[in-house]
Amino acid sequence: MARISGVVLPNGKHIVIALTYIKGIGKSLSQNILQELNINPTMKSEDLSEEQEARIRARVERELTEGELVRRVSMDVKRLQDIGTWRGLRHKKKLPVRGQTSRRNARTKRGKKKTGLSGRTTLTKT
Repeated sequence: MARISGVVLPNGKHIVIALTYIKGIGKSLSQNILQELNINPTMKSEDLSEEQEARIRARVERELTEGELVRRVSMDVKRLQDIGTWRGLRHKKKLPVRGQTSRRNARTKRGKKKTGLSGRTTLTKT
């Protein structure tokens, strides 16, 4: 059971796929890392030797992954909001940022449809 960058890689999967379980590493970066280290991409993750695992761990540490990546992205969004850019305002209002229409669509970004009564409560006699 290999543990790299705080993530336990799943057993029974090829190492090229198992590396994609680490946030910030996609399939192409995984293939590049394995090619650079001369490791067979079709090898199962539980068949890695300690030396190969250490080499992969050292190479992945040079990439921006997991918590560092999340922190960097959130700081970038916060910077856009602070300087008042269009993208920052769209992030703040929870609307689509990259030019998509929001008049009819964008349900995944905006959330569940709101009703016309806006959840108004009625008075009851006491």
